[in-house]
Amino acid sequence: MRILVTNDDGIDSPGIRALVEALEGAHSLVVVAPSGNRSGVSHAITADEAITVERRHDLTVPAYACSGTPADCVFLGATELAVRPELVVSGINHGPNLADDVNYSGTVAGAVEASLLGVPALAVSLASDHEDPSARRHWESAAEIVRRCIAEAGEQLADAACYWNLNVPNLPLDSIAGIAVTRLGRKRICGRMVGEEYDGAIQYYRAWESPFETDRETLGTDIGAVHAGYASLTPLLLDRTAESRLLELSTLATGAR
Repeated sequence: MRILVTNDDGIDSPGIRALVEALEGAHSLVVVAPSGNRSGVSHAITADEAITVERRHDLTVPAYACSGTPADCVFLGATELAVRPELVVSGINHGPNLADDVNYSGTVAGAVEASLLGVPALAVSLASDHEDPSARRHWESAAEIVRRCIAEAGEQLADAACYWNLNVPNLPLDSIAGIAVTRLGRKRICGRMVGEEYDGAIQYYRAWESPFETDRETLGTDIGAVHAGYASLTPLLLDRTAESRLLELSTLATGAR
C-alpha cells in the first residue's frame, strides 16, 4: 500500500521513525512532515507566504521537511511530492488526542486534510504524560498497533467517507488490553492564561493543567478505553451538520420565504 506519513511534532520526532520502522517492510512509504514542531495548529494552512520543502536523507524512505503545517504537508505530499497515497497516517503524536483535543490537534488535522482530498486517513497518538518528561515513551507499541490496524482492518480504514483517530496507551505492547472502537468523549479543558508585565505591555502565556476528563469512567468513549488500557479507534466525519436540528428549524426556513 502507498502510505503518506506526516505529523505535527516535526520530521525529527521519534514517532515518525517508529512508524517508518514498523511499516516500511510491507508498504511503500513517503514522509512529508513539518520542519519543526507545529503542535496545536489544528487545520491551519499557509496562505500568505511561500512553503519551503527540503529533501531529507536521514530516513530509510523518501522524506521531505516542510516549512508549513500538517495540512500543508498532506496536500503537498498527496498532490506534488509523491504518487497519490492510498492511506495517510498522521503521527505518532507525543501525547494523547482524546475527546475535545481533536479540535486543536495538528495531528488530527493531517487526517482531516487527507479526508478532504478523498484519501483514507488515520491519526495516531501515544497517550503519554507530558507532566512526566522522564517517563519512557513506548513508541514501538503505538507503531505496532498501527501496523495491526492496517493489516487487520484495512478494508474499513480504506473507506474515505470518514477518518480515524487512534490513541494508544503509553504501555509495553503486551500490557495493552486490545483495540476498542469508541466514540469521542468530552473534556473540560483546564487551562489558564498567565500574564506578566514586560517593557510596558503584558505578555500572556497559556498554562496547561491536567484536564478533568468527564468520560474517564464512561464505557464506549476514547478516554474510558485508554484509561482501561485499550487502544481507542474512533471514526470521525467531516460533516459537522447537526442533523437532529434540521427538521426542527424547517418551519423557520419556510417562514422566511
